[in-house]
Amino acid sequence: MKIYNEILKNNNNNGDIMDITIIKGNIHLFGDDIDTDAIIPGAYLKTTDPKELASYCMAGIDEEFSTKVKDGDIIVAGENFGCGSSREQAPISIKHTGIKAIVAESFARIFYRNCINIGGLIPITCEGINKQIQNLKDGDTIEIDLQNETIKINSKILKCGAPKGIEKEILDAGGLVQYTKNKLKK
Repeated sequence: MKIYNEILKNNNNNGDIMDITIIKGNIHLFGDDIDTDAIIPGAYLKTTDPKELASYCMAGIDEEFSTKVKDGDIIVAGENFGCGSSREQAPISIKHTGIKAIVAESFARIFYRNCINIGGLIPITCEGINKQIQNLKDGDTIEIDLQNETIKINSKILKCGAPKGIEKEILDAGGLVQYTKNKLKK
């Protein structure tokens, strides 16, 4: 069983992102209807540099967010995460802060797919997470078992939905561009 944070500590991230079966990290909490304008406000879209985009991640809600994130952390949110425009910069900015997964009650469809397509940012649906948010605080630890599709938070275990099928294949490849290149080589 591979645990993401152990791979980081050993500087051995040669495996596919979805080969990692357990992701364990600190929580950053957000509520319902977090839109892409809050994730990466339009004023910061003048750059295409992922690290610079990351420095403005969540600036519409918390201008200090990017300084609080540690590699391997996880966003926990309510319903309709990533609603609003279809800008790819929103999941790119989150990914490059070091966030490895987003657990939400539900996602905006295009945002969810953008997470898959850019690779390295795993969107996980979890019915019932909204009820748990009131009992959580930033910095609490969450453990996501991708293989068994469960989430453990403060000794509670919840069922979740991890990407499967073609979505998993795209994540395994490192995103849609690499997935397509791999397919064309065959």
